[in-house]
Amino acid sequence: MGIITPEMKAVAKKENRTEEEIRGWVAEGKAVIPANKLHKCLDTNGVGSMLKTKINVNLGVSRDCKDYDVEMQKVMSAVNLGAEAIMDLSSHGNTEPFRTKLTHECPAMIGTVPVYDAVIHYQRDLNTLTAKDFIDVVRLHAENGVDFVTLHCGLNRKTIEEIRSGKRKMNIVSRGGSLIFAWMSMTGQENPFYEYFDEILDICREYDVTISLGDACRPGCLADATDATQIGELIRLGELTERAWKKDVQVMVEGPGHVPMDQIAANMKVEQTICHGAPFYVLGPLVTDIAPGYDHITAAIGGAIAAMHGAAFLCYVTPAEHLALPNVEDVRTGIIASKIAAHAADIAKGLPGARDMDDHMADARRKLDWEEQWNYCLDPETAKAIRASRAPEDDHSDTCSMCGKFCAVRSINKALAGEMIDIL
Repeated sequence: MGIITPEMKAVAKKENRTEEEIRGWVAEGKAVIPANKLHKCLDTNGVGSMLKTKINVNLGVSRDCKDYDVEMQKVMSAVNLGAEAIMDLSSHGNTEPFRTKLTHECPAMIGTVPVYDAVIHYQRDLNTLTAKDFIDVVRLHAENGVDFVTLHCGLNRKTIEEIRSGKRKMNIVSRGGSLIFAWMSMTGQENPFYEYFDEILDICREYDVTISLGDACRPGCLADATDATQIGELIRLGELTERAWKKDVQVMVEGPGHVPMDQIAANMKVEQTICHGAPFYVLGPLVTDIAPGYDHITAAIGGAIAAMHGAAFLCYVTPAEHLALPNVEDVRTGIIASKIAAHAADIAKGLPGARDMDDHMADARRKLDWEEQWNYCLDPETAKAIRASRAPEDDHSDTCSMCGKFCAVRSINKALAGEMIDIL
């Protein structure tokens, strides 16, 4: 219809793009602007491969770690470090107050996985829930103001047969996917998110909620990457993407998972083709299975490659992945790793202005201007702390304790200025 919304204008300004470019990409489904009309404090962002790569941070309480105040500390830390989205994955207690607090106070996009909340909300065993119960929780989250919901709509009765055939090493590692699989197994019914997809679309359209089509069958180990189960689900997600577009509902598609480096580019291309260019939202991908405690690094490697080849949205991974609920420091570490991956990919894609900060950093380093360097750091506090803790013994404020007067930059600067280069 050619309408340019205030949200489109805000995204265009952030992305160094024209308003018409943003409008066109959103109209085509190649970019989304998750923005529930009830999330009044939202700092609007767009998600698409032609835009800056965005970062999502998963948070939320569990039965063993149920301090909502700590989770709010993580939220504020994430926002201050530049995360564009927060997903509340709480699985214990009364989740609604924390969720509504996020949509009333947090400027980042807020996402949820309603199936997690169903058992908690109703306080009933999984097998006693009805399809209507699941759909009603989707509506509740929309009414609470969340900007996007992850729904595992692509898992159906055929998937159960494939998993039971035993061809996969890790079966299903998606928490939401496993709950749907269990519910279908116990009740004998079809996946309610698949069967009643049109009703869900009506809810999302009413509140301007973006659907993130969850990958219930994402590979949980390298051995399962790019297998028939993963691709079969992706084909169904492509079909659902077109159905959502026909009802004017914005769609993101979620992707793997654990993937060897040499398969990442192909995974991005397959998704772009099957899902018609809808933004791809990836967890990692993690490029090896053997680094618990360091999976923020395995994910950053995979995330940089994925984003360079078209992924639009990176779900961060922390050092606690596969081990425990992340603490505040884990969250910080995971965000920085993901931000590095996203920024490196944006430079590789040649996005407008992506390298500006790097060029400014190079100028500051050439001048050995430390205060100016802090202005261009992704994490200036850590950089300052490292330098301060190992400062040069002599008064060489222009160098560091690694090289001292052997500093290459110092020597070249003095040589070019015709000055004596004192070493001893």
